[in-house]
Amino acid sequence: MTSASDLSPTFRHVRLELAREKGHPLGDHDEGYDLLVPLDTEGHLDAAEWKKHQAQCRVRRFEPNAEDKIGRLRRKPGGQWYFDYEEGDRDDEIGFRLGEERFRQGEYISISRQGQMHTFQVKLVERL
Repeated sequence: MTSASDLSPTFRHVRLELAREKGHPLGDHDEGYDLLVPLDTEGHLDAAEWKKHQAQCRVRRFEPNAEDKIGRLRRKPGGQWYFDYEEGDRDDEIGFRLGEERFRQGEYISISRQGQMHTFQVKLVERL
């Protein structure tokens, strides 16, 4: 198990919650992601730190009436970021321009899940 003292000081806990969309006019605080990721001073994913600490870059997807999914933040050649839960790419969730997004409270992040794009709001960014 990794402890906070084992991580680079750039690591942050980021919480994303489903923003409003069809079927969820108020969004949903019970559906989203908890991320453990390195961020630069502007709030962008830090690719250099990620490369050094890939195994510690974690994601937990949560939603009502379903078991949490635990995976890792990964990066494809060319720079596309995605969430990887199991071997193969069938369950991968692609982040829309995650490398350009700022993970700051109140910002929005889009993630493609099973071919459908969903928008999540950054609700928390905290130092470990």
